[in-house]
Amino acid sequence: MRLQNRRVLTTGVLGAGAALVLAGCGAGQITQTDTMPPAVNGASVKAGAISVRNAAVVNNNQCLQAYASGSNAPLTLTIANDGNQADELLSVTSTGASGATVSGDKTIAGVSRVVVGQANQAESAASASATPSTAPGVGSASIVLQGLKAPLWPGQLIPVTFTFRNAGTVNADLPIAAPTKTLTCETTVEKPHG
Repeated sequence: MRLQNRRVLTTGVLGAGAALVLAGCGAGQITQTDTMPPAVNGASVKAGAISVRNAAVVNNNQCLQAYASGSNAPLTLTIANDGNQADELLSVTSTGASGATVSGDKTIAGVSRVVVGQANQAESAASASATPSTAPGVGSASIVLQGLKAPLWPGQLIPVTFTFRNAGTVNADLPIAAPTKTLTCETTVEKPHG
């Protein structure tokens, strides 16, 4: 009996030790995915036949990637109309900004979309090897939040309301999009005098 108990105990200890070793194999390792941006960067919301997809504030591609209080912030997104009836973007507002300007295509025809800003360049390219304004069923527009009421930093969200003639209002909390280029942040170190 004593020999059998030792075998069971030894087997249990070895099994537990192996589990701990295997559990620690990936700890502290740098993975390939740690530097990959998410596939969908922005907010996506829907009302009726209208979808606002991958909505975000354009990254200014500066070192801190932040917007100062009082500055203007362009948006990037796609407005898709899955219905047969055309709809129209009437206004864009935000409690975090003094106002917003909308220019370009405000009408979203049935079963089509409007690409806003630099949005979804891959989506535009995938639909046709043409610019958004010339690809069939794709319009283009620009939306800029005017006069931010507070600084906007990466990781923060800004509430934005899109109002459509038929679909009504759509509310989304927009992040700052990922940078579109590699950012190099140089720090200056003063040499001591003497």
